Amino acid sequence: MDINLSQCFIAVDDHDTALAFYRDVLGMEVRDDVAFEGMRWVTVGSPAQPDVDIVLEPPLADPGASATDREAMTELLAKGMLRGLNFTTGDVDATFEHIRAAGAEVLQEPVDQPYGVRDCAFRDPAGNMVRFSRPRTG
Repeated sequence: MDINLSQCFIAVDDHDTALAFYRDVLGMEVRDDVAFEGMRWVTVGSPAQPDVDIVLEPPLADPGASATDREAMTELLAKGMLRGLNFTTGDVDATFEHIRAAGAEVLQEPVDQPYGVRDCAFRDPAGNMVRFSRPRTG
C-alpha cells in the first residue's frame, strides 16, 4: 500500500494573524486562499514539502453548524485544546530563537527529551501548539 499525507487542517480564529505567523515567521508559502459562505480556508506549506499542505480553517468549518456549536469550538480553540502541528527542523535552538524573537508565546524552551529528540514548543496566534524537533545525535 502506498499512502502519503497530503493535507492537514488546523483551526484559526483570524486568518490574517495566522498568516503573519505561518507565512512571515515560519516561512510557509501561501498556496491557496478560498472564501465560501462567510468562511475562509488558507492553504500554506513548506517550500521543502510541496506535496504537503496545511489548511488554516475556521474553528468549525460547517456552514450548517449551530451557534452553540460554533461558540463551543471557539472556546476550545481559545484554550489551546484543539489541534497542533509537529515540525522537524535541522536546528531546534536556532528555530526557537527565531520564533521567540518574532513574539510567539513560548510553551517549552529547547530540551532533550528522554525519547530521543530535542524539541521546543510555541502557541500559534490562535492558541494551537506548534512543536519543533529533531532527533538527538550521539
